[in-house]
Amino acid sequence: MSVASTPTKAATPGTGSASRRGGAPRGRGRRREFTSRRGLQIAAYMAPAAVFVAVFTYYPMLAGGHMAFRNWKLTDLTDTSWVGLKNFRDVFADPAWGTVLGNTAVWVIGSIVPQLVIGFALALWLRRRFRFRGLYQALIFFPWAISGFLIGILFRWLFNSEFGVVNDLLQKAGLIDEPIAWLADPDTAMAAVLIANVWYGVTFFAIMILAALQSIPDELYEAAALDGAGKVRTLFRITVPYIRTTLALTVLLRVIWIFNFPDLIFGMTAGGPNNETHIVTTWMIKITQQGDYGRASALGLLVMAALLVFAVFFLLATGEKKREKKGARP
Repeated sequence: MSVASTPTKAATPGTGSASRRGGAPRGRGRRREFTSRRGLQIAAYMAPAAVFVAVFTYYPMLAGGHMAFRNWKLTDLTDTSWVGLKNFRDVFADPAWGTVLGNTAVWVIGSIVPQLVIGFALALWLRRRFRFRGLYQALIFFPWAISGFLIGILFRWLFNSEFGVVNDLLQKAGLIDEPIAWLADPDTAMAAVLIANVWYGVTFFAIMILAALQSIPDELYEAAALDGAGKVRTLFRITVPYIRTTLALTVLLRVIWIFNFPDLIFGMTAGGPNNETHIVTTWMIKITQQGDYGRASALGLLVMAALLVFAVFFLLATGEKKREKKGARP
């Protein structure tokens, strides 16, 4: 019998050592089967974090919501009876409510618009390639790493009527003849805190918009230049439409933060003078310090309701951005 007549078995894909070991490809592990024991292990790992969040987040929220409907005052803890909507009526009937509500609108709008405009301009400038661009980015983004309360203390010194830098510079420039009591004058106090907040929040807009600008293909700008489009037309026909969802998300997120941002105001004016710089959240803290926990909790529920509305719009805008990304995929 010749050797050539001996049949040979051809190798087939999937055979070999991997097949002899149960058919699983080499380098791939099988997915572990979920058992009750594994579920208990996962629950045990998550339990400390869940307990921490429940004790320090959800329980205070529920307790605060409960206080909003009771006569809860530190001056008389013997009477914590149920009062229904009385605390809400007291909030609306307070003479300072109109001033605080107007200040909140001025605080949000007066901060958002300059932050958006200046942040957009900085992002457009930082998108260009130039020498020491990384250093300029670090200097511009640095304020965002500082606490808002510390920023308030810093600007309180800058706007000090006796030794503040702002008055000194304005006098040397010949713009004013005598120092201005920026934080003590009701006509200038809100302007001072707005200037501080604009300086503090420009960084956030610059970071977010710069990240969005870097995703715009350069071919679009090259095509616009070939068509003879100017800078203004390119801005409103290419740049703004391409990042409109990012702009909407950034504005909504910043509105939520500014609306619920008492740190800087407390560092500068603590709501004064005469409630002229109080916003809803700083006024709530003031009422809490006065010991009226029931009225402060009622005001806190109103703040949560307002933030919930902004959060819904934010989630809708986030869903639109996800749909745009999904539709842009080939």
